[in-house]
Amino acid sequence: MKNIKNLYLQLPKQHKVILSSFSVFLLLLLLVPSEKATASRQTSENSLEIGKRYQLAIPEQELPAKAERSSAKVKLSSDVEAEPRLSWQTAKVRSGDSLAKIFKRFGFSAKTTHQVAKAKGQDSKLLKKLDVGDTLRIGSNDNNQLVSLEYPLSKTQTLFVDLTDNGYQSYKETKTVETRETIAHGVIKSNFWSAGIEAGLNDGQIINLANIFGWDIDFALDIRKGDSFHVVYENRYIDGEYIGTGKILAAEFINQDDPFQAIRFKDGEYYTPDGKSMRKAFLRAPVNFKYISSNFKPRRFHPIQKRWKAHRGTDYRANKGTPVVAAGNGKVTHSTYNKYNGNYVFIQHGNGIVTKYLHFSKRAVKKGQRVKQGQVIGYVGSTGMSQAPHLHYEFLLNGVHRNPRTVKLPDAQPIAKKYKAEFALLAEKRLDELSGSKRALLAMTTDLDISPADD
Repeated sequence: MKNIKNLYLQLPKQHKVILSSFSVFLLLLLLVPSEKATASRQTSENSLEIGKRYQLAIPEQELPAKAERSSAKVKLSSDVEAEPRLSWQTAKVRSGDSLAKIFKRFGFSAKTTHQVAKAKGQDSKLLKKLDVGDTLRIGSNDNNQLVSLEYPLSKTQTLFVDLTDNGYQSYKETKTVETRETIAHGVIKSNFWSAGIEAGLNDGQIINLANIFGWDIDFALDIRKGDSFHVVYENRYIDGEYIGTGKILAAEFINQDDPFQAIRFKDGEYYTPDGKSMRKAFLRAPVNFKYISSNFKPRRFHPIQKRWKAHRGTDYRANKGTPVVAAGNGKVTHSTYNKYNGNYVFIQHGNGIVTKYLHFSKRAVKKGQRVKQGQVIGYVGSTGMSQAPHLHYEFLLNGVHRNPRTVKLPDAQPIAKKYKAEFALLAEKRLDELSGSKRALLAMTTDLDISPADD
């Protein structure tokens, strides 16, 4: 160290200055820490210990953002609390009930009844036609204020009445109905009704099936044991849930080995496979009857007058009050009462045809009135010379009485020419489906007939 000092003193003055300056620069360089060193030192100083809690300082600039998030959270919470919490009750419509009576039972004012009944939208008027057994779902808030009303009109439609800022608003919602085709078949063992039930048909389907073939088959007298039927029809579903049956799409009835087939077209009518209407211009029987108590006869002993005379019509026995319909389109020429016919109605049709209906309990049409086939004209009774409730029905052609059960009835219009090609394709499809039903029935019958082999 001493030798270095002596050496430095022997140097020229200029060299001493340069060397001193360099030494000062070097010293300064050593005193200023590098970024790496600083980071290393900070890491060492700020290293966190596991399990120890530390307070973190939040930079001032982040505070506003936090405040915004907090504000948004408060607003959301406020919105949720603003949603009304409804208490739901179910009201079942009783006999003599009105909307006012129902609302009164549930503690709502007459003012509320008026506002709901006059709710905006045309659908609120449906609340005036409540039927016994209908249900209303009523939603009210904590103040017992009616906020929402639900009224199922059918399995597919519901009426809603909701309280809005502009008062009560009514509207309807309709659910989409899915249809699936299915088949049914049966063999008559005792009677047609029992065979239909056994085949899985409901009451309405059995009646519809009889109506389809009713112009050609007398279901009271023509049905025989061994007759069979096959039906293609719709089942209806909402959201995968079965809600009931739909239309009969095709049907075949084999009566005494004579087949009758019917195909439903888009116009709602039924036709034979070659396009002829199943419907006749006149109904064979204008009433749903239990049985025929007296047929058309040239001579019959009258049970009241006690003498032999012609019975120029057919007596259909039915319950009192059963609706009687017009056998065809026409004009009412008589609608009155006398001691022989009781309450009676005569109808003039085209082509020289007149139909007569006797012994009504009550008439439903007036003289001069025009009626359509199937329109109710009166109700079964036992007025006049009658011993029990029944309809006496007569059919006259050009003034001559004909047997209503056997007279040849004029056909309705066949399918329109412009639809013949479309109908032909549909008929082919439906006949294939009916054939499949017959094969299934045959296979089932064959399996039942096979007895197990003896051991």
